[in-house]
Amino acid sequence: MTQNKLGKEVKVRLALHEDLPAIHALVGELADYEKESDAFVATLEDYQRDFAEGIFAAFVAEIDQEVIGMALFYTAYSTWKGKMLWLEDFVVKESYRTHGVGQGLFDRLITHAQATGCQLMKWQVLDWNTPAIRFYEKNEATIEKNWWNGKIAF
Repeated sequence: MTQNKLGKEVKVRLALHEDLPAIHALVGELADYEKESDAFVATLEDYQRDFAEGIFAAFVAEIDQEVIGMALFYTAYSTWKGKMLWLEDFVVKESYRTHGVGQGLFDRLITHAQATGCQLMKWQVLDWNTPAIRFYEKNEATIEKNWWNGKIAF
């Protein structure tokens, strides 16, 4: 259970296979928010296969057994720091934002990273996403502005 401003119990827990449709839908909402809907091509079947193979894990936040937020992550490695947790996507349904749900998810993620021996937690945030940047800065995160992303799509 996490503290929130909703007056309802928000449960944060490790995601199960049956949570994947809700997680996939939340990523779709995030893609819409980021104006990148066309780039969101991973299917629910992709999520199900990759989750079963242990490629990623997630925490979900739920109220009355409805998933209202999630943090999807995986273990990565920093050659400079060692084991790290990579936060791939972090989203709370719009109607539940600013009520403490995201903080509960983020706190749970940090606790998990520390408990599993991670030396670092990293993620990306869009330069125009001021609410997210403020949230991360409130949590004493360093927002790097001197590294550029590289990628190759297949």
